[in-house]
Amino acid sequence: MSEIAIRAVGLSKEYRIISERQHMPYRTLRDTIAEAAVSRFRRAPRPDANRKVIFRALNDVSLEIKRGEVVGLIGANGAGKSTLLKILARITPPTGGYAEVHGRLGSLLEVGTGFHGELTGRENLYLSSAILGMSRAETHGKFDEIVDFAECAGFIDTPVKHYSSGMYMRLAFAIAAHLATDILLVDEVLAVGDVSFQRKCLAKMQDISEHGRTVIFVSHQLSAITRLCERVILLDHGRLAEDGPAAHVVGRYLHHGIGPTAVREYPDPRTAPGGEVARLCAIRALDADGQGGFAFDIRGPVQIQLEYEVLKPGHILTPCVTIANQEGIDLFSVFDWGAEWRDRPRECGRYTSTMTIPGNFLAEGIHFITVGGFVRHPYILQFYERDTITFCILDSFDGDAARGDLGSAIKGVVRPLLPWRTEYRGA
Repeated sequence: MSEIAIRAVGLSKEYRIISERQHMPYRTLRDTIAEAAVSRFRRAPRPDANRKVIFRALNDVSLEIKRGEVVGLIGANGAGKSTLLKILARITPPTGGYAEVHGRLGSLLEVGTGFHGELTGRENLYLSSAILGMSRAETHGKFDEIVDFAECAGFIDTPVKHYSSGMYMRLAFAIAAHLATDILLVDEVLAVGDVSFQRKCLAKMQDISEHGRTVIFVSHQLSAITRLCERVILLDHGRLAEDGPAAHVVGRYLHHGIGPTAVREYPDPRTAPGGEVARLCAIRALDADGQGGFAFDIRGPVQIQLEYEVLKPGHILTPCVTIANQEGIDLFSVFDWGAEWRDRPRECGRYTSTMTIPGNFLAEGIHFITVGGFVRHPYILQFYERDTITFCILDSFDGDAARGDLGSAIKGVVRPLLPWRTEYRGA
């Protein structure tokens, strides 16, 4: 059996869009009536009046995915992610190039894709498995597990046209995840459904990946991408822009391809942020061992390190850091009010200031770092770089983090592991 599960060579997809009456202004009822009155005296429009516009959704994409790989697919809206999955699933043909798929493939590309509205959930379940080549006996053996996962036992004999979008998604994902497929394509499964089901989906995909099945996972939730996938592919305007380790590619995407996300350096003094007194040289996100990275376990500390140069002596310089989450909420700001440098004028030279965020403090997700530095007496800002580096906090399901044994979503911008005291007072 081939070690390659999916191979794409020069994949391109074009759509021809017929654009009529380009750039026509808004027309009133009076304009429409007047045009109808004089239209009989006008010449017929030229055959090319309806202009054909070519939209290229994919442009010469080539890639290989091995058996057992879990690959994330990211990019902005319209980058070509869904088009690529539809070609791999044989839903739409490519305009150029070709794709090979080795193994039984299941897909969850849109809510209810492949369901027949007039059939019940039970009938659609058996139909979907039959399309995948499974026998009725195989499906029957998985039936109870699928229905329990989808949490739709009370509606399994109801036509799916009466399902809500959430029920559609739960059943569709349960079928795709539990049937005996070698390859699973999942497009934005987290976009529909409540947070509890989203967590259940992530846990199931993690289980699927550990059992050697190939998964291509599309999501805008980058923390889920970095948790599930070791490899990530970035599409940009239909082209393959990046293919590599998850942390690196997600970092490039967040900063639009400008440098590693968790490290930002300014080697040229002429362009480095700064004033007359101090100049910023670098910002880094580091783990407990001083190693840089994009993704950090929630249980370990994250160090934010500022490197800067003092250009003029005799001033009191205060570095500061502000942390915001992926929703754009500023979580907190930290200033270096330590006794050693709080009221101590600085000599010229290079300095490194490191602030440590303890483990089990920040909530899971993407975090953005803004850094600044100012002199006091009088207050003069020397440098200020907003959202200059980014890192991701990954929660742990091992039971010893703040979430414990809870698999559902946890509210809040921080997630501290705090001590509890319980006393038994007797019956």
